Formats: sequence, structure tokens, C-alpha cells
Amino acid sequence: MLNIGAHLTISKGYEKAAKEAISIGANTFQFFTRNPRGARAKTLDLEDIQKLDKISKDHGFASLLAHAPYTYNLASGEEDTWSLGKKLLRDDLDRLQHMESCNYIVFHPGSHVKRGIIFGIDRIAQGLNDILTGEENTMLLLEGMAGKGTEIGSRFEELRLIIDQVNQRDLVGVCLDTCHLYSAGYDIVNLLDDVLEEFDKKIGLNKLKAIHLNDSMMPFASHKDRHAKIGEGTIGLKAITTLIKHPAIKSLPFFLETPNEVEGYRDEIKLLRSELNKESLEE
Repeated sequence: MLNIGAHLTISKGYEKAAKEAISIGANTFQFFTRNPRGARAKTLDLEDIQKLDKISKDHGFASLLAHAPYTYNLASGEEDTWSLGKKLLRDDLDRLQHMESCNYIVFHPGSHVKRGIIFGIDRIAQGLNDILTGEENTMLLLEGMAGKGTEIGSRFEELRLIIDQVNQRDLVGVCLDTCHLYSAGYDIVNLLDDVLEEFDKKIGLNKLKAIHLNDSMMPFASHKDRHAKIGEGTIGLKAITTLIKHPAIKSLPFFLETPNEVEGYRDEIKLLRSELNKESLEE
């Protein structure tokens, strides 16, 4: 079964977001934990969360995916920025403790801002060691990046180095993004098996917990992060459906982050399910 969702807003509550997910043919969804460009979070509504959990259970949702704000930068050498990231992440983890339907929170590892990759990796790991207690019921997912500027996490080796330094490494996994992978120089169009084998060798497929599903506006190995609608970019519909049905990852939840409104997500989910059904009949 295809576990697929989209990035939905929770401005009107978690229950409404869950119902919206069902209305577009999704069986999971992703949401920002707080203002993506700031620090403000909604007041915690436990009744709303309980309604979300019931809908998720009743409809057999795959785990939801919380997305951290872009204001996190655990790779920063600036104490104020680093401390803010740690404070927000700790608060997000505390809030997610109340949500049974969400097992993961994904965040961008951060940017070393000309301090060097090793400095940034050490800084991220130190920050996670300061935050994690081992009592969390939510797993942190490092997002694989496109490699623009001084951001960390575009290479599998970098993600591995972070995980290896975290004391509570059982609570740290990975979320891959198809646009980011392709832009970072991993050829998921022509060499998908090789890419997944390399990930397994360097990190371990057991650490891969979710996938952001996007086409790309930019050419292969561009190191630019520009998402495109499914089938309208340089990755293409065929490569994306091939990835979705790959035996090593087909059971994972996939989350659309394409440049769409809700109706556009509905069309993409319908398209992907149709393509997978068509290929299944042809086989």
C-alpha cells in the first residue's frame, strides 16, 4: 500500500488537517511545528490532538511527520542562534510527546556559515546531545540537503558523522528528499539501486524513516533546491514512480512538498496512485 501525504497547514487545527488529508486521498500528512520562519507556536490543544489521533487510527494513517522551522541552525557558531535552535527543538519534542500519531520530526541539519563542515557536524551533534534525554517518543530525522552554500547534509557521509556522535543515536534517523538527492549528485533517475545501496552501506536503510517526494526544476548535480510538481521537472514521473515502488523503501511514508495548493496535491496523489496501479496491472 502506498503511504502518501502532503504538507498541510494546521492553522485551523490538527483535526481539520487530518480530514483534509483524507479528502485528497492521503493517508498521512506533514505539518510545521511552528511558524516556519520564526519561533511562535500554536497554543497546545490536547482535545484537538486527541481527535487527530483518533482519525489517524480509524483511517489507518502512516505516521505523520512534523517539520521543524527553518530557524533551527544547530550547526551555527553563533551562541544565540545555536541556543535558540536547541530551545525550539526541545520545546517541539515536548509538545509532540502528546501526539500518538506522529513518530518523527524532520529538520534541516544547518549551515556552518564558513566555519567548515567538520565544525558544523560537531556542533549539530553537540546540540543534539544537549537536547536528547532518551525518554522521547519522537525520532529526530536529519534531512538530506541539496548542498547549496554552506549547508550540511548533502552527502551521506556527513549524515553518518552526525549520527555517530549522538549519544542517543537510536533516536536519530534520516529523511531523504528526491529533489535534494538529485541536486546533490545522487542519480536516482538512472542509478536508483546504486544510490540506495550506497545509503545502506554508509548509513543503513534501517535509519531511513521518511521521504519528501518532489520533482526538481534544476538539472542533475546543480546543488540548487528548487522543487517542481511531480512529472514537471528533471526527475520525471517514471523515475519517481520507480522510486516509490522500490522494494527497499516502498513501505515508507512519502510526503509531497511540491509547489501546490491542496487541490494540486489531490491531483498528484491521484496521478501517483493511478501510475502505480497501471504498472501493477501491466506486470
